[in-house]
Amino acid sequence: MLRPSLQLKVAQKQILTPGLVQMVTVLQLNRLELKEMITQEIVKNPVLEESTEEPGEEITPEELLPLLEPERVTDPSDQQILEAALGEAAHTNGIAGEAPTEVFAEPFQETAAGVAASPEAAAAVETVEPPAATDPFDEIDFGSFFDDYLDPGYKSPAAESVDKPSFETFLSAPVTLADHLHSQLSVSVLSESIRDAAESIIGNLDEDGYLSASLEEIAAMGDHNLEEIEAALKVVQSLDPAGVGARNVRECLLLELESMNGRGGVAWMIVSDHLRMVEMRQYRELSKMLGRPPEHIEIAVNAIRRLNPRPGLRYSGAGARTVEPDVYFTKDGDDYIIQMNDEDVPQLRLNAQYRRMLDRDNGATKEVRDYVRERYTSAIQLMKNIEQRKQTILKVCQAIVRRQTEFLANGLDYLKPMMIKEVAEEVGVHPSTVSRAVASKYVHTPQGVFELRYFFSEAVQGPLGGNTPLLLLKRKVKKMIAEEDRAHPLTDEQITAALQQEGINVTRRTVAKYREDMKIPSTHQRRVRP
Repeated sequence: MLRPSLQLKVAQKQILTPGLVQMVTVLQLNRLELKEMITQEIVKNPVLEESTEEPGEEITPEELLPLLEPERVTDPSDQQILEAALGEAAHTNGIAGEAPTEVFAEPFQETAAGVAASPEAAAAVETVEPPAATDPFDEIDFGSFFDDYLDPGYKSPAAESVDKPSFETFLSAPVTLADHLHSQLSVSVLSESIRDAAESIIGNLDEDGYLSASLEEIAAMGDHNLEEIEAALKVVQSLDPAGVGARNVRECLLLELESMNGRGGVAWMIVSDHLRMVEMRQYRELSKMLGRPPEHIEIAVNAIRRLNPRPGLRYSGAGARTVEPDVYFTKDGDDYIIQMNDEDVPQLRLNAQYRRMLDRDNGATKEVRDYVRERYTSAIQLMKNIEQRKQTILKVCQAIVRRQTEFLANGLDYLKPMMIKEVAEEVGVHPSTVSRAVASKYVHTPQGVFELRYFFSEAVQGPLGGNTPLLLLKRKVKKMIAEEDRAHPLTDEQITAALQQEGINVTRRTVAKYREDMKIPSTHQRRVRP
């Protein structure tokens, strides 16, 4: 029979506290995201402020912690129980308050007796001479003065700045396809109607440079007649890059051939009527159909391969992603110095002006005191989590440098396999912590800028492949395919056999998977028929 009842049970349950959730969140942020997050916290939390060189009232977390303890209720509901417990303890130990008096009185008496028994020491204290006046020039740090203002031209390794990326690697603002076409159109001699129609056509080009709308639609939208649109289209198709403004791939390739004075040639005839046969690599049948020798067909096909079926992509491609290294690996003799990139990241400090609101004597209400106390606690937790993030990343980077020293000195061919689990055991954290510490973060090394996750790669199984990372194995497969005979391309079985001869134990299915990951066609698709 079912009936309501009350039961008690003890159970253990793991939960994530808000502080732990924030620590995990802060750990996986890169430098740009951390900077944005700190800026938002400064806006939301009034007790947080950015540390500047200007002097100001500041308080350390250690000084603030005693003030953040919860306020005790002056008249608790269990006051009678507490008094009864104190009474029993007093009867057990004697009169309350007597023992503490003895404890503190004895050292005081011993000290007084010691002072009275040594008049010589008292006389010595009275005859101590005042300290001599110090020379003001001794207080001047001449070393820092010369380093800061005179700049002798040489600095010690400790004073040198971190080796930052060269300005030659920085990118300017990208030029879009529309900007490139408008700049050419502005110097062309055209009537106003044709110019307006050409600008309408440029506005309807997709990222590949193809015209996405019909001429009739453009004429209706821009209040132009069809003759003006057709004339404007010829103007746009004559601009650079060649092939822009085409309505399909065939027209794009024909426009590119025409720009190279190839109109009417063998390549022109192939693109006009026999492009499908080129795709199927039916070169022998194409030679018979056009009545041309195979050498002419091969030259024409090679010319077609050099054409760009997406002429606008180099202007309309995705812009360069902004990457700022979070860590720097700088070579110093035989060692590597690991340094966090804290430039432009706001340094936090606690505003001491709100500390007065924690005092009851200043007239602040309990709600105000609780709010300020909660804001201080949140600020201290954030500062601890940011420091914890820094220390975790440094420890992970130290493990990376110890394992990848040869890569940092000699390049990619010396990359060693390294698992996240191994680094986690060395650092003494959970593998998920290492995964978050390297997520979306970049490091500047003597070999270039790499993502921290780039250094982690599993090893290939085998007698000689145990020290070969997966990344290098894919490079081997790609290199073998690049150096193969186009008439007789390597099969997956042949690549597998060649790798096994080098001591790398892989299967044909694994090689096929790596080839597909690198978007390399199959053997049949790579074969070039004579």
